[in-house]
Amino acid sequence: MTYYVDRQCQIADENLPSEAQLTEWVSAALKGRLEDAELSIRIVDAEESQALNHQYRGKDSSTNVLSFPFEMPEGIELDLLGDLVICAEVVAREAEQQNKPLLNHWCHMVVHGVLHLLGFDHINNDEAEEMEQLERDILASLEIPDPYLVSE
Repeated sequence: MTYYVDRQCQIADENLPSEAQLTEWVSAALKGRLEDAELSIRIVDAEESQALNHQYRGKDSSTNVLSFPFEMPEGIELDLLGDLVICAEVVAREAEQQNKPLLNHWCHMVVHGVLHLLGFDHINNDEAEEMEQLERDILASLEIPDPYLVSE
């Protein structure tokens, strides 16, 4: 298994996960699903997140994670999985609002985004249940509690 993560930071913040952490989380999400993969994770501010969310999803607000699967041209074989764009401000705000450790929430957003790159979605209830259970299982393998339990 070879997983390569290209970490791109549009912002400077000492609380951001390292490339090693991102690679560990990506590896956990891909384990048993894909042998080799390459992806980029771009960490952005709210303004860039909002612009991309508006351009690609028609939603005029920043969001936690956007997934852009690589569409392989016919006849070309690459291990390129796609790109994740993660908004540091939204992730930090959500972690605080949900009383979760910041790095745990970062991990959840990376795992969530990688599953989207693999084709998982949460549009209907059945898909959401399957995807959320996968997230729980992957996070548990990293000793991170269920992200869908509400903390008081």
